[in-house]
Amino acid sequence: MGRVAVITGGGSGIGEALARRFARAGMKIIVADVDPVAAERVRVTLDHNGHAALAVQTDVADAASVERLADRAYATFGSVDLLCNNAGVVPSGRHRAVWEYPLEDWRWVFDVNLMGVVHGMRTFVPRMLAQNTPAHIVNTASVAGFISGSGSPAYSAAKHGVARVTEALYAGLVERGAPIGVTMLVPGLVATRIYESERNRPEGLKLAGGAAQETAELQAIASNLYANALSPDEVAEQTFEAVRENRLYQFTTSSFDDAIRDRAEAILARRNPSFPDVLMMSKRDSRAP
Repeated sequence: MGRVAVITGGGSGIGEALARRFARAGMKIIVADVDPVAAERVRVTLDHNGHAALAVQTDVADAASVERLADRAYATFGSVDLLCNNAGVVPSGRHRAVWEYPLEDWRWVFDVNLMGVVHGMRTFVPRMLAQNTPAHIVNTASVAGFISGSGSPAYSAAKHGVARVTEALYAGLVERGAPIGVTMLVPGLVATRIYESERNRPEGLKLAGGAAQETAELQAIASNLYANALSPDEVAEQTFEAVRENRLYQFTTSSFDDAIRDRAEAILARRNPSFPDVLMMSKRDSRAP
């Protein structure tokens, strides 16, 4: 492992678990999160456990904010050896058809989930290349980026984009012979607060009348599924092993393989897809490798 890890969305969920896991591996941790209180809480916990850490408020949807994150990282520790582009959001709301999603949802989800990854790559990769030392980049995608159907079109479309740009990052670094590995983390259901993302929605993209009722509905659905969900710590351990083994694809579960296979086979056969029931798949044992 390298010396310094930058983790976006590090104030909770998978990001917080990644911070703990890579800190235990001896890395100095930069906890980046749009919520400065959450980032500082994680930093204090790491510090109390004897790990060097820095908290930096970062809005990954803002390229300038990510540039400031990189400036702080390099000014403080001198290098970045692991970058986890992990920050992500899910908009509140009951099941909607793709044409019914408000523009505010599309902009927010794409700005954070896709452009956040783009900003991270554009900002950090040139600096990591200039280091010319072994390094690694983890981009958090989702099984939603590998399956289709009518559900969560805004979130899924953004994660489709993350999958594609991560493969392009991997290919581009291999073509250059760069000593930088790439892992695409592809979580299934994980017990995080992502279904409470509305707490961090920017003022300019908030929906008229708020979304408290729809947020409660989404959380109720999520809590029903969490009985089979992996913990963030389990996902962090899988990610740690994927980085150590320089593995590109790290799916946290095989529960959605049928849906992924059906889509791929439909494309290759030029036939209309059937779109298996993804909700039922999510209720399977998510601990399957």
